[in-house]
Amino acid sequence: MLKYSRKPLRDKEEGMQIREVDRIEITTIVDNVSDLLALDSNEVVQRAQLAKEGKLQNQVLAEHGFSALVRTFLAGESHTVLLDAGLSSVAVPFNLEALGIDPADIEEMALSHGHLDHFGALYPLLEMLPRKPIPLVLHPDVFTSPRYLKFSEEFRVGFPELKREELERAGAEPVITRDPYPMGGDTVLFLGEIERETDFEKGMPTAYCVKDGVEQWDPISDDTALAMLLRGKGLVILSGCAHSGIINTVRHARKVTGVEEVHAVIGGFHLSGPSFEPIIGRTIEEMRVFSPSYLVPTHCTGPKALRAFEDAMPGAFIRNLSGTRLIFSA
Repeated sequence: MLKYSRKPLRDKEEGMQIREVDRIEITTIVDNVSDLLALDSNEVVQRAQLAKEGKLQNQVLAEHGFSALVRTFLAGESHTVLLDAGLSSVAVPFNLEALGIDPADIEEMALSHGHLDHFGALYPLLEMLPRKPIPLVLHPDVFTSPRYLKFSEEFRVGFPELKREELERAGAEPVITRDPYPMGGDTVLFLGEIERETDFEKGMPTAYCVKDGVEQWDPISDDTALAMLLRGKGLVILSGCAHSGIINTVRHARKVTGVEEVHAVIGGFHLSGPSFEPIIGRTIEEMRVFSPSYLVPTHCTGPKALRAFEDAMPGAFIRNLSGTRLIFSA
């Protein structure tokens, strides 16, 4: 029996209701690692296949980027939403074909935040989609520019800019919101701006931007995630990079949906490098409180954090790869 902290409402100021579904399939279109010799497929985890048309010729690409396709199923109804578009202009279109996914199936798109490793193939992908204009749900701060990583006064690395008018010309219909927003026939919830509650998830110290002509630290307020609700089992949460903090993200998903149970947490947790490795232990401690049945760290989580999560939560941990399909059934 699911526990609700309060009755879910459709009023965006008090909470957003998402419909319970019978099955959720999340296919990683691209992630940092590809391994076509991973032979550990089971009823929950389906790895990309080596063979195509009876020959050993199939492959999927990997890169420092993330993109995932969400399919929800309820009775005879299904919906398909794409989150993010990887780093390069190549990997996501290539992998969609390699995985046998028809771009025409994509009904809506969402962007987890405005960093290049999540929108790199956005424009070529929009060009190849037959369904136009296609809704693209995103936070207004996605368009923040200039935006860069500042390592010293002399050394900084800039991010490419996203522009609303260019997205519209390419075939997107931007849906710009700070609030939670229902997608996929109300079976997927774009979580909107994540509340920062924890005392240890402090954001990315090297992230900077310029607003009104003034340089300032960039809290990456556009960072967000998606949430789905699996019948009788709870929330399935899919993040991009979790710059807001993965614990803040899960807490926010529980708050805006009113659902306490967490069935799966998937996505980048951004725990790599000297700025974040000190909070790996605390993150694991807090994640154990949610007690997810499945934990699937991806992309920017980092090798030390991956090992720590696997050691601490071996029964829940799943190693992710480009092309992996996760199947969660009620």
